[in-house]
This record gives sequence, C-alpha cells and structure tokens, in this order.
Amino acid sequence: MTLSVMFGARATSWSDITGLLDGSLDTMAEAAVASRLPRTLLAIMAGAALGVSGAAMQGVTRNPLADPGLLGVNAGAALAVVIGIAWFGIELASDYLWLAIVGAGVSAVVVYLIASLGRGGATPLRLALSGAVVSAALSSLTSAIILPRADIGGLIQSWLIGGVGGATLDQITPALPFVISGLLICGLSARKLNMLALGDDMASGLGERVALVRLMAALGAILLCGGITAVCGPIAFVGLVVPHVCRLVVGSDYRWVVPLSALAGALLLTSADIAGRLIARPAELDVGIMTALVGAPAFLWIVRRHKVKSL
Repeated sequence: MTLSVMFGARATSWSDITGLLDGSLDTMAEAAVASRLPRTLLAIMAGAALGVSGAAMQGVTRNPLADPGLLGVNAGAALAVVIGIAWFGIELASDYLWLAIVGAGVSAVVVYLIASLGRGGATPLRLALSGAVVSAALSSLTSAIILPRADIGGLIQSWLIGGVGGATLDQITPALPFVISGLLICGLSARKLNMLALGDDMASGLGERVALVRLMAALGAILLCGGITAVCGPIAFVGLVVPHVCRLVVGSDYRWVVPLSALAGALLLTSADIAGRLIARPAELDVGIMTALVGAPAFLWIVRRHKVKSL
C-alpha cells in the first residue's frame, strides 16, 4: 500500500506521505499522494473481490478454468451498465451496482444452462466454450450500443478497459456493502465447497444440500464480481490465476484458498497498478491491460498443467 501511494507519474517521498497526517496539502507531491489513496484502496478491494469470486466459481462449477471474465460474468455486468447509461441515462454509482449485479447473475445462469445442454452436463470444456461464446456475444452487443453514441462512447470505452485510476471515495463507498457481503458469503461457503469437490453424490450422501450450496456460493461470487465491475469496469484473469497460485501454497482446502485468494488478489492487482504506472511513465497503463498481459500466459499454463482432464 505504501509503494502504491509513493510511485506514479510524480515522484513522492516518505515525508510527503507522513505530511498528510496533519491534513495539509501544501505541495503537489502531497496532493499526488492524497489522490492515490482511494485508488490504492480500490485496487486492494477489487483484487480481493475478484480473487475470492474466482475461487468460489471454480468451487461451484468444479472447473479449474472458471473465472468471472472467462465465464461471461464480467461481460454481462458490463452490458447491463452500458444499457443503463445509453438507454436510460443512469448516472448514479448505486444504480450502476444493481445493474451490474443483475447483468452478472443473468449471464452466469445463461452460460451454465448452455453448458448443461446435452449429455454429460456442464463439463469444464463446455463451460469454457459457452462462456467464451456468451462473452463474445455480449461484448458485441455492448459495442453495437456504444458505436452510434458519440456522446458517451469515450467515457464507456475507457471504463470497459478496466482500471482503478481516478477513483474517489464517493465511487468506492456504494460498492462496499456488496463486496463485504460477497466476501462473507463466500467465506461461509468455503467448508461446503470442500464437500462439493468430492462430487454431488458424495456431498449429498454426507448431508449437504448441493443445490443450496451452489446457489449460496454463486450469489457471493456474483455480488463480488458485479459490485467491482460497476466501479472498475471488467478486469479479467485475476479470478482465474489467483486461486491456482493459492492452491500451490495451501492445497485444495477452500477454508484456506478463499481467504488467501483475497490477500493474493489484492496484492496482484495493486502490484499490476503500480507496474502500469511505472512502465508507461509519465502516462500509465490501465490495470485491466496489465492483468491481461499476465493472465493470458497464465491461462495457457493452467490448461497445460491440468491437461484439462475433462476436455
């Protein structure tokens, strides 16, 4: 967090950070540090939310490739927000949140239903393919809505890249209840996700209500993904990469994977934001671009490592 408020287009020092403790903004450096505080808080919150959301989705679907971006959840949230802005003139952040959560939920259900069609149910391959198809279709619809609207096109295109730059406490505050609720729900679902990993029949035999467990964990994941997408825009690959790294450290016990995914996700997104500021200095690369640069090779590594058994 300290590194995040220190590094950027303008160099700052430790004295500039401590100078804020008395509430003064006497220098440009102190003003730069003050502007980076909400950005850093948002990066931590978004990384934690996306990491936990990915872990929950992988547990719910028993799919190592599950991720809010790959399964079309981010695209659904983005499309809902764009429709709200373009067609209904919605401007309030609180309305964005509800739209994003509804869009994320609907797209998740559609992807799962499509993948469940036919013999064999929702295998990892079918989920990945249906997620890719739905995500592409939703992204195309989003572009089709934006293109004729020059008045909002620039604003929305920037939001769609995914980033935490320019964050303010007024933007972050409305998302907090959704993120906290999602983290709590996913945390409470962790032990039950361990049961799901044994298979539906085994989990049912041990007394778990499989459908209720899936609904509970999916609700937590959608609250996290929808809430963060409304504020930051769609940020891909964090939810895919972070849980896998956490499993390498603590094994497959979701009671450890879920909380560690929150910490690792926050660290990854904050680090990516810092790197984006330093690489393109004095300009910057949005964190959505940085995570894509890291996430694409990581995705290939995951596919090769698992040999995607069900593929």
